[in-house]
Amino acid sequence: MVWRRRMGENQEFHGVTPIRKLDGTRHSSGRRAVIEDVLLCAEIDYGPGLRIIQLLIPLMSDQTNPARPARVNVLGVGISVLNLDLAVEQVAQALDSGQKGYVCVTGVHGVSEAQADPSFRAVLNRAFLNTPDGMPMVWLGRLRGFPQMRRVYGPDLMLRVCELSIRRGYTHFFYGGAEGVAQTLKARLESQFPGIKIVGTFTPPFRPLTATEEKDLTTRLAESKPHIVWVGLSTPKQERFMSEHWLTLDAGLWFGVGAAFDFHAGRVRQAPRWMQSCGLEWFFRLCCEPRRLWKRYFRNNPLFLLRSIAQLTGLKRYPLDPVPDPGAPSPDPS
Repeated sequence: MVWRRRMGENQEFHGVTPIRKLDGTRHSSGRRAVIEDVLLCAEIDYGPGLRIIQLLIPLMSDQTNPARPARVNVLGVGISVLNLDLAVEQVAQALDSGQKGYVCVTGVHGVSEAQADPSFRAVLNRAFLNTPDGMPMVWLGRLRGFPQMRRVYGPDLMLRVCELSIRRGYTHFFYGGAEGVAQTLKARLESQFPGIKIVGTFTPPFRPLTATEEKDLTTRLAESKPHIVWVGLSTPKQERFMSEHWLTLDAGLWFGVGAAFDFHAGRVRQAPRWMQSCGLEWFFRLCCEPRRLWKRYFRNNPLFLLRSIAQLTGLKRYPLDPVPDPGAPSPDPS
């Protein structure tokens, strides 16, 4: 058996290492293999005329930041290869080491928004974690060779991190929601998790912050120095907000969890677990809020399906941008 590393048409190196774009290689069956992602492969020599390229482990690791887990390319958005336990472990390691960054929970809506907006795609791809918030992310990850992927649902992640914070002493700050939601959420979580430390809330207006409001938020965070800031705005607003503020404000990790504020505050019902696991949460939410959500789902869902088929069959390529230096300035949203 001969193990090789192929980095292009004319380069070969011995060893089992990641390779990128093994394109145009022929299997023993005569079929062409076109692989877009980074994979571990073995070239197995069984004798004259019979040499097989065997795909071992799909790997989309971020070489520039080893702390990040592997990612799978979903229409050009790097979705972290995670389950809920692993996500909580990654969060704990980052907080314990003093690492700063932001966490996106991304489903069909976020990936669809990124198709028409390269700057928003860059915001998602520079996140510390970009969790598979919807079942389509999990299904596509498994099809691309990541059987360990499970859904990391924003509301579930929030509860697990709150539970962990009681043992670890992490402090929390809530940013977002309609008037009174953050305060209700604080009271309910303090009742659910006795001993949790929620050091502040901030309810922003439905517009960009003024200079005075920015200063007020900066002062509150500087005084409370939370380990975690939970951001409950809509996508893509919450992801942009985190990407613009995480480096300059005094906080550890930022989490964009959207509707989790309303769910855990008791304002909006969550879909039953069986609907969530079947990928039907969108239908439940559409029935609950048809006037607000019908355009999103009837536009995004069919387009996402068609684009995913095109990516899986190789009809269209969706390159995954390299992850930039976490300390680099955020991309200009314009």
